Amino acid sequence: MDWHLLGLSFITVFLSELGDKSQLAAIALSSRCQSTPRAVFLGTACALLLTSLLGALAGGVVAEFFPTRLLKAIAAIGFAVLAIRLLFLNESD
Repeated sequence: MDWHLLGLSFITVFLSELGDKSQLAAIALSSRCQSTPRAVFLGTACALLLTSLLGALAGGVVAEFFPTRLLKAIAAIGFAVLAIRLLFLNESD
């Protein structure tokens, strides 16, 4: 196993994923707890890692029980429904 490539991939994904919703949570928490920003960062990073692990495990379990073609069809239908709702259904009316 190429450990350098593994480490580089981990750091790249880790840093890019921190900018999602976790960044907003970290900013909100760190504004209240200015004395311990490191604890806020570590808590946010650990939560992101745990949710990613749980998502990967759940995805692996689902992939064991359902064929790939069915999962792709379900995902395609879900994205199509989401696109139709975003394009044609205006909830503010």
